[in-house]
Amino acid sequence: MKTPDILALSPVMPVIALERVADAVPLARALVKGGIRLLEVTLRTPVALECVRAIAAEVPEAVVGVGTITTPADLDASVRAGAVFGVSPGASASLLKAAAAGPLPFVPGVMTPSDVINAAEAGFNTLKLFPAAQAGGLEMLKAMGGPFPHVRFCPTGGVTLQSAPALLALKNVVCVGGSWLTPKALIDSGDWAAIETLARDAAALR
Repeated sequence: MKTPDILALSPVMPVIALERVADAVPLARALVKGGIRLLEVTLRTPVALECVRAIAAEVPEAVVGVGTITTPADLDASVRAGAVFGVSPGASASLLKAAAAGPLPFVPGVMTPSDVINAAEAGFNTLKLFPAAQAGGLEMLKAMGGPFPHVRFCPTGGVTLQSAPALLALKNVVCVGGSWLTPKALIDSGDWAAIETLARDAAALR
Protein backbone atom coordinates (compact mmCIF):
# COMPACT_ATOMS: atom_id res chain seq x y z
CA MET A 1 0.00 0.00 0.00
CA LYS A 2 1.31 3.45 -0.88
CA THR A 3 1.94 6.05 1.81
CA PRO A 4 -1.02 8.36 0.97
CA ASP A 5 -3.37 5.36 0.99
CA ILE A 6 -2.08 4.25 4.39
CA LEU A 7 -2.52 7.69 5.95
CA ALA A 8 -6.01 8.00 4.46
CA LEU A 9 -7.18 5.01 6.53
CA SER A 10 -7.98 7.28 9.48
CA PRO A 11 -8.57 11.02 9.76
CA VAL A 12 -6.41 11.02 12.90
CA MET A 13 -3.22 9.07 13.49
CA PRO A 14 -2.73 8.67 17.24
CA VAL A 15 0.80 9.41 18.43
CA ILE A 16 1.39 6.67 20.98
CA ALA A 17 4.03 6.44 23.71
CA LEU A 18 3.87 3.14 25.60
CA GLU A 19 5.82 2.33 28.74
CA ARG A 20 4.45 -1.20 29.26
CA VAL A 21 4.19 -3.92 26.62
CA ALA A 22 1.09 -5.25 28.37
CA ASP A 23 -0.78 -2.08 27.39
CA ALA A 24 -0.05 -2.34 23.67
CA VAL A 25 -2.67 -4.84 22.56
CA PRO A 26 -5.63 -3.59 24.65
CA LEU A 27 -4.85 -0.02 23.60
CA ALA A 28 -4.72 -0.99 19.92
CA ARG A 29 -7.96 -2.94 20.23
CA ALA A 30 -9.72 0.03 21.86
CA LEU A 31 -8.56 2.39 19.10
CA VAL A 32 -9.59 -0.01 16.34
CA LYS A 33 -12.96 -0.64 17.99
CA GLY A 34 -13.47 3.12 18.05
CA GLY A 35 -12.78 3.35 14.32
CA ILE A 36 -9.09 4.33 14.30
CA ARG A 37 -6.95 1.71 12.53
CA LEU A 38 -3.88 3.81 11.78
CA LEU A 39 -1.49 3.70 14.77
CA GLU A 40 1.90 5.37 15.24
CA VAL A 41 3.93 3.88 18.09
CA THR A 42 6.76 6.28 18.84
CA LEU A 43 10.33 5.32 19.66
CA ARG A 44 10.17 7.40 22.83
CA THR A 45 10.27 4.46 25.22
CA PRO A 46 12.53 1.38 25.47
CA VAL A 47 9.62 -1.03 24.84
CA ALA A 48 8.28 0.65 21.70
CA LEU A 49 9.43 -1.95 19.18
CA GLU A 50 8.24 -4.79 21.38
CA CYS A 51 4.84 -3.10 21.50
CA VAL A 52 4.80 -2.88 17.69
CA ARG A 53 5.54 -6.60 17.46
CA ALA A 54 2.69 -7.39 19.85
CA ILE A 55 0.17 -5.23 17.99
CA ALA A 56 1.23 -6.57 14.59
CA ALA A 57 0.83 -10.14 15.85
CA GLU A 58 -2.39 -9.81 17.83
CA VAL A 59 -4.42 -6.95 16.32
CA PRO A 60 -4.55 -7.67 12.58
CA GLU A 61 -7.12 -4.93 11.99
CA ALA A 62 -4.59 -2.31 13.11
CA VAL A 63 -2.18 -0.72 10.66
CA VAL A 64 0.77 -0.11 12.95
CA GLY A 65 3.75 2.06 12.17
CA VAL A 66 6.74 3.43 14.03
CA GLY A 67 7.26 7.11 14.79
CA THR A 68 10.19 9.19 16.02
CA ILE A 69 12.49 7.48 13.51
CA THR A 70 15.64 9.60 13.36
CA THR A 71 18.35 7.29 11.98
CA PRO A 72 18.72 4.54 9.35
CA ALA A 73 19.20 2.11 12.25
CA ASP A 74 15.77 3.07 13.61
CA LEU A 75 14.34 2.42 10.18
CA ASP A 76 15.86 -1.07 10.00
CA ALA A 77 14.64 -1.92 13.50
CA SER A 78 11.13 -0.79 12.60
CA VAL A 79 11.04 -3.09 9.57
CA ARG A 80 12.20 -6.04 11.70
CA ALA A 81 9.51 -5.27 14.30
CA GLY A 82 6.78 -5.61 11.69
CA ALA A 83 5.91 -1.95 11.13
CA VAL A 84 3.75 -1.20 8.11
CA PHE A 85 5.02 2.38 7.78
CA GLY A 86 7.48 4.79 9.37
CA VAL A 87 7.33 8.44 10.45
CA SER A 88 10.10 10.86 11.40
CA PRO A 89 10.03 14.23 13.21
CA GLY A 90 12.62 15.56 10.75
CA ALA A 91 14.90 14.14 8.10
CA SER A 92 18.64 14.06 7.47
CA ALA A 93 20.07 13.30 4.04
CA SER A 94 21.17 9.85 5.24
CA LEU A 95 17.72 9.04 6.63
CA LEU A 96 15.98 10.12 3.43
CA LYS A 97 18.39 8.03 1.36
CA ALA A 98 17.88 4.94 3.52
CA ALA A 99 14.11 5.36 3.53
CA ALA A 100 13.99 5.80 -0.24
CA ALA A 101 15.99 2.61 -0.71
CA GLY A 102 14.09 0.60 1.90
CA PRO A 103 10.83 -1.34 1.80
CA LEU A 104 8.89 0.72 4.35
CA PRO A 105 6.43 3.44 3.28
CA PHE A 106 7.89 6.49 4.98
CA VAL A 107 6.60 9.91 6.06
CA PRO A 108 9.48 12.35 6.62
CA GLY A 109 9.04 15.22 9.03
CA VAL A 110 9.34 18.77 7.66
CA MET A 111 8.91 22.27 9.04
CA THR A 112 10.10 24.64 6.31
CA PRO A 113 9.82 24.97 2.51
CA SER A 114 13.46 23.92 2.25
CA ASP A 115 12.65 20.74 4.15
CA VAL A 116 9.80 20.05 1.71
CA ILE A 117 12.10 20.53 -1.29
CA ASN A 118 14.73 18.20 0.17
CA ALA A 119 12.14 15.52 0.91
CA ALA A 120 10.58 15.85 -2.54
CA GLU A 121 14.00 15.56 -4.19
CA ALA A 122 14.45 12.27 -2.31
CA GLY A 123 11.13 11.03 -3.71
CA PHE A 124 8.73 11.81 -0.86
CA ASN A 125 5.53 13.78 -1.48
CA THR A 126 3.57 12.78 1.64
CA LEU A 127 5.11 14.55 4.61
CA LYS A 128 4.60 15.21 8.30
CA LEU A 129 4.46 18.90 9.25
CA PHE A 130 6.06 18.97 12.70
CA PRO A 131 5.61 20.63 15.09
CA ALA A 132 2.52 21.79 13.28
CA ALA A 133 1.17 24.38 15.71
CA GLN A 134 4.56 25.99 16.23
CA ALA A 135 5.25 25.92 12.47
CA GLY A 136 2.15 27.97 11.70
CA GLY A 137 -0.55 25.30 11.57
CA LEU A 138 -3.49 26.05 9.31
CA GLU A 139 -2.01 29.18 7.73
CA MET A 140 1.33 27.48 7.08
CA LEU A 141 -0.39 24.59 5.30
CA LYS A 142 -2.42 27.00 3.19
CA ALA A 143 0.80 28.78 2.22
CA MET A 144 2.55 25.49 1.39
CA GLY A 145 -0.23 24.60 -1.05
CA GLY A 146 0.87 27.28 -3.51
CA PRO A 147 4.46 26.27 -4.27
CA PHE A 148 3.90 22.57 -3.50
CA PRO A 149 0.53 21.61 -5.05
CA HIS A 150 1.37 17.89 -5.25
CA VAL A 151 2.57 17.52 -1.66
CA ARG A 152 0.26 16.11 1.02
CA PHE A 153 0.74 16.61 4.74
CA CYS A 154 -0.02 15.00 8.07
CA PRO A 155 0.24 17.93 10.52
CA THR A 156 1.27 16.74 13.97
CA GLY A 157 2.15 18.58 17.15
CA GLY A 158 -0.32 20.74 19.03
CA VAL A 159 -3.28 19.41 17.02
CA THR A 160 -6.48 18.93 19.04
CA LEU A 161 -9.97 17.59 18.48
CA GLN A 162 -11.07 21.21 18.14
CA SER A 163 -8.40 22.28 15.63
CA ALA A 164 -8.41 19.09 13.56
CA PRO A 165 -11.55 19.74 11.44
CA ALA A 166 -10.18 22.92 9.86
CA LEU A 167 -6.91 21.16 9.07
CA LEU A 168 -8.67 18.14 7.56
CA ALA A 169 -10.71 20.45 5.34
CA LEU A 170 -7.55 21.52 3.49
CA LYS A 171 -6.90 19.76 0.17
CA ASN A 172 -3.26 19.14 1.04
CA VAL A 173 -3.96 17.43 4.39
CA VAL A 174 -4.47 13.67 4.26
CA CYS A 175 -4.77 13.15 8.03
CA VAL A 176 -3.62 14.72 11.29
CA GLY A 177 -1.50 13.29 14.08
CA GLY A 178 -2.59 13.66 17.67
CA SER A 179 -1.62 12.50 21.12
CA TRP A 180 -5.00 13.39 22.63
CA LEU A 181 -6.41 9.95 21.72
CA THR A 182 -3.99 8.14 24.02
CA PRO A 183 -3.41 10.23 27.16
CA LYS A 184 -0.96 8.73 29.62
CA ALA A 185 -3.42 8.81 32.51
CA LEU A 186 -5.96 6.66 30.64
CA ILE A 187 -3.29 4.20 29.52
CA ASP A 188 -1.87 3.93 33.05
CA SER A 189 -5.32 3.26 34.49
CA GLY A 190 -6.27 0.85 31.70
CA ASP A 191 -9.40 2.83 30.87
CA TRP A 192 -9.80 1.35 27.39
CA ALA A 193 -13.48 2.31 27.21
CA ALA A 194 -12.54 5.98 27.53
CA ILE A 195 -9.90 5.62 24.83
CA GLU A 196 -12.45 3.92 22.58
CA THR A 197 -14.73 6.94 23.06
CA LEU A 198 -11.90 9.32 22.13
CA ALA A 199 -11.26 7.21 19.03
CA ARG A 200 -14.92 7.35 18.02
CA ASP A 201 -14.91 11.15 18.30
CA ALA A 202 -11.75 11.29 16.18
CA ALA A 203 -13.06 8.84 13.58
CA ALA A 204 -16.18 10.99 13.19
CA LEU A 205 -14.07 13.93 11.97
CA ARG A 206 -14.23 12.50 8.45
